[in-house]
Amino acid sequence: MLGTITVVLIFSIPILGIITSHFEKQTKLKHNMLKDQLELEKLKHENFLLETEKMRLELDQMNFDQKKDEPRLL
Repeated sequence: MLGTITVVLIFSIPILGIITSHFEKQTKLKHNMLKDQLELEKLKHENFLLETEKMRLELDQMNFDQKKDEPRLL
């Protein structure tokens, strides 16, 4: 009985090390994936702001051109 317990304890230590190492690798991969997703969201937001500013400038230009083409009344 004591021999069986000793053998189980001896073999359980490396197995626990392998399992712990696996969970650490998974956690690091998830962390890197979240960092990449955060960077992607930042780029999407920056792109949205740039497109919005571009549309605003185009609208201002259209309004300016439209006002320029209107006949002036005196």
